[in-house]
Amino acid sequence: MRYLGFDLGTRTLGIAISDVTHTIATTYKTIRFEEKDYDSLIPEIKQIIDEFKVSKIILGLPKNMNNTLGDRSLETLAFKDKLVEKFNIEVIMQDERLTTVEATNYMLSADISRKKRKEKIDSLAANIILQTYLDKEKGIKNV
Repeated sequence: MRYLGFDLGTRTLGIAISDVTHTIATTYKTIRFEEKDYDSLIPEIKQIIDEFKVSKIILGLPKNMNNTLGDRSLETLAFKDKLVEKFNIEVIMQDERLTTVEATNYMLSADISRKKRKEKIDSLAANIILQTYLDKEKGIKNV
């Protein structure tokens, strides 16, 4: 059983996947969709859940910097409810503040081109969301 990490945007869903020991997160893919057409994601998510025997989804929660929930957070929480309803799977919300900034900085330091950064930013953000959760679950503190 593996975990999935999701970074939900208005037109993209970044996906990361854990190893079977729930220790390491790896970027998986980015799904592009029509703006806010979250229902269109369900068939592909189902395929991934079935293929990798996923037991839990870690979904990034885009809180405001002052820890409040805005419109994006409410849309993400509605997406969480849809995932639980469709797949009967545990969905954990993980604070995702600054994950896109962290992902961008990582790619800039690796000298990745702007075009490649745009293609990979969402799945790398999902990777950071999932790895943060895995580390927290194992009791590993960030250095």
